[in-house]
Order: sequence, then C-alpha cells, then structure tokens
Amino acid sequence: MTGGHKRRVVVTGMGTLNPCGNDPDQFYDALIEGKSGIAPLQDWPADNIPSKIAGQIKNLDLGAHFDPKEIRRTARFTQIAIIAARQALAQAGISADPGANGLDRDRVGVSNGTSLGSFPDMVAQILSGGENHERVSPFFVSRMLPNMPGAGLAMEFGFRGPNDTSVTACAASTQSIGNALRVIQYGDADAMLAGGCEANLSDWGIATFTAMKALTTRNDDPEKASRPFDKDRDGFVGAEGAGYLFLESEEHAVNRGATILAEVCGFASTNDAYHQVMPKDDGYGAAMAMERALKDAEVAPDEVGYINAHGTSTQLNDKSETAAIKKAFGAHARRVPISSTKSMIGHVLGGAGGVEAVATVLCLTRGTLHPTINYVTPDPDCDLDYIPNEARKANVEVAISNSFGFGGQNAVLVFKRYQAS
Repeated sequence: MTGGHKRRVVVTGMGTLNPCGNDPDQFYDALIEGKSGIAPLQDWPADNIPSKIAGQIKNLDLGAHFDPKEIRRTARFTQIAIIAARQALAQAGISADPGANGLDRDRVGVSNGTSLGSFPDMVAQILSGGENHERVSPFFVSRMLPNMPGAGLAMEFGFRGPNDTSVTACAASTQSIGNALRVIQYGDADAMLAGGCEANLSDWGIATFTAMKALTTRNDDPEKASRPFDKDRDGFVGAEGAGYLFLESEEHAVNRGATILAEVCGFASTNDAYHQVMPKDDGYGAAMAMERALKDAEVAPDEVGYINAHGTSTQLNDKSETAAIKKAFGAHARRVPISSTKSMIGHVLGGAGGVEAVATVLCLTRGTLHPTINYVTPDPDCDLDYIPNEARKANVEVAISNSFGFGGQNAVLVFKRYQAS
C-alpha cells in the first residue's frame, strides 16, 4: 500500500487440472452441464477401504509435459501445479521461459496452498525403505515437502519474488490467493502466481479420512455420491487437482496491455478456535471471515450475486456453512445463489480453493452459474438457494469463494467484474 491507498489487483490468467477438466474451458463446460468427475478409484487397491471412489484427473499424460528425469525427481502435486500454472501464464500472455525478456521476474512471486505434502511418497518410502533404512530415495524429501510445488513453480518460470506456502488444511489455497493479494497491494511484488494443488489419492490416503468417518461410502453410484446440502449426504469424496490465478496490480497489467478477466478485491481469514476437525455449529468464525472479506472489498452484503460455497457434502460442514451465510448476509442470504463445485469434482483438500477460485471467476465473467448437482432431498438445516441440479444464467457483479479447513481455518475471497479505473 502506498499513501494509505490499496493497489487494485486483477486476474489476467487462469489454469486448472481437476476431475472435470484439464483446462478452464473443459472445466467450465462440465460444470455448466452438471457433469460429475467422480468415478471408482483407479491405480490403487480399494478392496480393504470402505470408500472406493474418488475424483481423479483423467487423460493426463505426464510424459507429454515433462521428461523422464523431471517425473522421477518431482511429486505428482508439483507436476500438476506446473501444468496448470503454464495455462495461467499462457492466458496472461506471459512467456513461461524463465529467461524471457519483458517481465521483471524479480518482481513476480508465487503463493501456493496445499495440505499434506506428498502423502503417497511418504507411505511408499516407509513401506519400501528396508529394515535398516538402506533403501531411502535421495529424492524423497524434495518430492514430499509441502513447499516443493511453490519452489518448483518459481524455478519453472524464474519468479524470484516473494514465495510462500500455506498449509491451512482445506483453506490453504484460498489463503494463498489472499496472501498474494496482500503482497501486491503492499507493493512487494507487481504480480503473483497464486493458487494451490493436492495429489494425495491412494488407498492409504483415503483410509486416513475413512477412519475419521469423513468420506462417503456411496460406492455403487459414484457420480451421485457427492451431494452438498442434501439431507442424505454422508461425507465428501476425495479428489486431486490444481488451480492457479495470475494476479497483477492493475497498473502493471494495463501497462503491458494484458486482458483483464476480473478483479480480486477482498480477503479475510479467521479461526473458529473451537475443535480440531469439527466446525462450530453456528458458523461464527466462517461468518466473521465473510463479513471481514466484504468489508475489505468495500462491498455490501446485498451486492453479492453469487457464493461459491465450501460445500463439502458432510453433515457438519454444510449445516454450519449455511448458518454462517445467514449470519453474514442477513435477509440477503435467501436471495443470493449458492453452489458447491465439490458436488462435481469432490474435495481437492488444500487445492480446493484454487480450483474453486477458477470456477468462481468463470461463473462471474461468463454469465452462467454452475449448479450444485445431486440436490434431491431438502434438509431443514440447509434451506438456502443452492442452484439445485441445473445451471442458471445470471448477471453477477460480485462473487465470493469460501474455504474452511480442519483446525477451524476459514478463508474467503471476493471477486468483482472488472471496471477500468
């Protein structure tokens, strides 16, 4: 911030890989069609785990993106982060070549969110390390650490500015985008690649959440298993994915002639200070995050035309998020359209907020809001407008994206249609 005036921050590029698409256009088309990306778990044994379905990225040939040496040295969450980020840079008109001229890469940074690091690498190393630990891979640490996608993105594109990794559970990549917003507003960078990634699908990964009774066991009908806000919801579906925004100060974007997609104008994070894994019933902390994000954006609640909900399809989350929206929005809560991207892609954990930020900007700018699919049986505790089952045309000027995580982590972003200064 200079002179007490916040720099405006805009989105000029987006990229994503997720169970519903391998780029933003594929993703949006599937969302508007209400097409689920959930299917039986592939590539891992599922006989001994109660939840046997997942949201996996499809038709991804890593060999088309990386040479064998890179694949061996990096974990899957870093690989999908780089692929999605390349899309964001291409849309922003930025060369992916780290030595390219035309951009001061000392003034561009990375803000990444993830949750568990590379859990599959951790399990595989423990199971294969040998009795005397003689078979520990020299790449184990560099593949596993949660900050490696952020470091990998910096090296891939030569971005030498601020670099941070948020590991605030399922709020991580929304937190990372908010952190990037602040970095640009304060003038510590001109642009930031921000978002998140997660690739922890495996039999062991699913077993950990199954033990907590957090996952659905609706294995016989995978596409209908994730059913946020529906009375018969019985848990979330684990998923993998990555989603990134290329953020710039408005001045920087205008000066280089970039096409501006939207403005990110508000952010807040809070903590429930209540329980390790359960949200507070009344949604107090989540409501406070929404209220503070709107205040930061200088937006009144009744100006919001769309909410991309955290909407996990668990009994506790959906009930508490509904309560939080009612508290934050008052009477407008019953008028604002709400939908859960997780109804179609499942829960990408620490990468969810990045993927859902892409979905939010797409809905905001393309004039049609995606539905919450599988909403069949109304729940008296979840009685708002969740855009059930069918996409809806809407002229939205302001949208918010919610992310809430274990440990009581809450993070909220506010996006606007862009209007030039």
